[in-house]
Amino acid sequence: MKKFGLIGYPLGHSFSEKYFTEKFKKENLKHYVYELFPIQNLSELPALLEHQKDLCGLNVTIPHKIGVMYYLDEIDKDAQAIDAVNCIKVTHHHSVQSLFSGELCKLNAYKPKLIGYNTDAYGFELSLVPLLKSHHKNALILGNGGAARAVKFVLEKLDIEYKFVSRRPLNNMLSYEELNKNILKEYQIIINTTPLGTFPKVEECAPIPYQFITSKHLLYDLIYNPAESLFLRKGKEKGAQIKNGEEMLRLQADKSWEIWNS
Repeated sequence: MKKFGLIGYPLGHSFSEKYFTEKFKKENLKHYVYELFPIQNLSELPALLEHQKDLCGLNVTIPHKIGVMYYLDEIDKDAQAIDAVNCIKVTHHHSVQSLFSGELCKLNAYKPKLIGYNTDAYGFELSLVPLLKSHHKNALILGNGGAARAVKFVLEKLDIEYKFVSRRPLNNMLSYEELNKNILKEYQIIINTTPLGTFPKVEECAPIPYQFITSKHLLYDLIYNPAESLFLRKGKEKGAQIKNGEEMLRLQADKSWEIWNS
């Protein structure tokens, strides 16, 4: 049995579970399973690994993409630069050895080796680039969590200037209250990395001044459920180009699969 899964909290409808379950069925991988592991606190992770010795890989979602890094044995260089992990490769479990009475003894315990990666950046870049136009020079990143860090990494790679927008802004961030016509005229890419608007709370959206959105804007929402969030719908009504997170999720899932099988 080869087992893969998703850690985060809370875990409701999961894209990854559906995607990989269908993939295993389609490719006739009968001894492969994908499960959800809703852990509220990362201190639960070692016990999970101890009880799930068939685990070969994990995806990581809100709110653990940053904190999980402290539990890893190795971190890929891009994930280090992003400072967030959403994919973990679990290598074979090996017996722990200790020196007792001058002799090397094998203990009846197992410790997996955990290697962290970030496939969010890969998926985001490949899905964003085809949408970019010559006037897309500046971007607003709504939110400042783990997913936002992957977005920042990609924008820097593409030489797109950016500003973070947060309800509780830190240094060099904007608050939602500061957004106005002039700022939205300058920043014509707006990327929502927050969970606002995710099913079932589909009536929610980021509190930006949508009246200043134009046909030159590109609104990208990392949310995929619903397919058209209120954030995207409000942008569409103003003629903006819109994109949800489904393609990004598919791309990052494929990259996770490649990592787990490398």
